Amino acid sequence: MKRKDFIKTVSLSAAATAIPFQLNAKINDVLPIIKPPKIKKGDKIGIIAPGSFITEAELEDSKKNLTELGFIPIPSKNILAKKGYLGGEDKLRADDVNEMFADKSIKGIMCARGGYGCARILPMLDYNVIKSNPKVLVGYSDITALLYGIFSKTGLVCFHGPVGISTFNPFSVTYFNDVLVDTHENLTLISQKEEKEEDGSLKIIRSGKGQGQLVGGNLSIVVSLIGTEFDIDTTGKIVFIEEVGEEPYRIDRMLTQMIQAGKFKNAAGIALGVFSKCEPKKNGPEFPQSFTLFEVLEDRLYDLNIPVLYGMSFGHITNKFTLPFGILAELDSMAQSLTLLETSVI
Repeated sequence: MKRKDFIKTVSLSAAATAIPFQLNAKINDVLPIIKPPKIKKGDKIGIIAPGSFITEAELEDSKKNLTELGFIPIPSKNILAKKGYLGGEDKLRADDVNEMFADKSIKGIMCARGGYGCARILPMLDYNVIKSNPKVLVGYSDITALLYGIFSKTGLVCFHGPVGISTFNPFSVTYFNDVLVDTHENLTLISQKEEKEEDGSLKIIRSGKGQGQLVGGNLSIVVSLIGTEFDIDTTGKIVFIEEVGEEPYRIDRMLTQMIQAGKFKNAAGIALGVFSKCEPKKNGPEFPQSFTLFEVLEDRLYDLNIPVLYGMSFGHITNKFTLPFGILAELDSMAQSLTLLETSVI
């Protein structure tokens, strides 16, 4: 083959390879939003373990919590399966998700816990079944991958909120019901100080007000999905992030990756939860000299010139908002509030 023809062939092949990725990214971003039906007291709520395994005691805790919320808990078929740190084989966990969505008697789904493993099952989910049977799905931490996958492929609004083994205190229960049961328009979420944290107070990193769809979750998981087919365009969106157990330099590294990947470039604002246990370790820190968590957050996020608020009530903490993933919201860092501008269920 002549050099000129070879270069032309290679160029065309590269272009053909690039087009599907660009098209997929655009299609994912313009999918119409699907709001699931609200859940009602007395509804059957499925319990799944799409990431790490749970124990029988944790299953009983999840069932007890859902019962006290007024629902009928229905564990998935493979809920107690185990394989290493996973809740059974990938296919079993994916089957449980698919079956819970397909089952017409199940009105909502709660993940029992996070851990690790949700990203592994994303290619195995039946997104046509999920799209055809929209229902409430709730969880946080590793469940972020499930929220990303389902929203990016179907447009279904999912919920970053308590898992089955969470502490369902009055604060968390109130917001769970306000978002999923007794739905409200223009619901303003007001954070509550987290007493167990060294510094659980709200901090304004950059003042301002921004409106956009809420998307985000656990920082480690959000970063791990960059470049995959399940990533989400953050243009014009309010990105909410939380983390646990990562020293400041690791938070720095992950935020730097998001910045360099353009994830904050055209975002409308950044709502930060409580980054629990993310200060330098007192015994055996990774570096003998370190920035504080807040110094890292301010250094990485202030110059983005969008509103940024730290310390909101979500993450690996007791007081949890239930945040709808994909709903229009307004972040007002000066008022230290996040307002849901529309209902998230129908």
